Amino acid sequence: MAAKPASPCMRDAGHFFASETVRAMTTMRFDDLRQYSDVLRARSGEAVTVRFIEPRDADALQNYFRALTTRSRYNRFLGAASELPPSLLDQFIHIGEADRFSVIATLEADGHEIIVGEARYAFDPETDSIEFGLSIDDRWQGHGIGKALLKNLECRAASFGADRLFGDTLRSNDAMIGLARKSGYAFMASPGDWKLVRFAKQIDVEPRAIPCASWKLAASRHLASSPHAS
Repeated sequence: MAAKPASPCMRDAGHFFASETVRAMTTMRFDDLRQYSDVLRARSGEAVTVRFIEPRDADALQNYFRALTTRSRYNRFLGAASELPPSLLDQFIHIGEADRFSVIATLEADGHEIIVGEARYAFDPETDSIEFGLSIDDRWQGHGIGKALLKNLECRAASFGADRLFGDTLRSNDAMIGLARKSGYAFMASPGDWKLVRFAKQIDVEPRAIPCASWKLAASRHLASSPHAS
């Protein structure tokens, strides 16, 4: 399962955050990233932690991509790739730079943290939307981790005040298309590339109703710091 990386994740797409979202980002405390982590559940009940990538994760993230099947890497990057190029790996592990963010989904196995999924996202001010790309370790597909990670991305989009969450994937990527369909996404043609299909979902959640504790906190802090707050 994989979706293409959001365009700001793989291509030079300029400055992506509108002023409201910039204010939301500046209320985040990057000195303590753990407070923006969420513990989700796989279908079997295993705890899955979704957290921001940190520089210490570089080797583990690179090994994660290397371990994906050829097809999964192709789906994720829309082309043949055996690993992340050094420059792109550096972008992945430094969140917030150029207004881009990366998260990993991890499990504890034999006392070690292992990466079972990842996602990268950015805000598109032209549409007030979060664009994203994600992948799940082939060995962990079918365990509900993709669904949980996608729901967590919806939480993050709501906390930033985005109106919509969307991604593009290959028309042949049945796993990602199936996940998006089951999660209530609408489908349409992807602008400019007939090989891709776009899936999108409207985000209409008040901060108090955001179903992820850490992102409800982030949204509340943003509201409290807003000049319009009473």
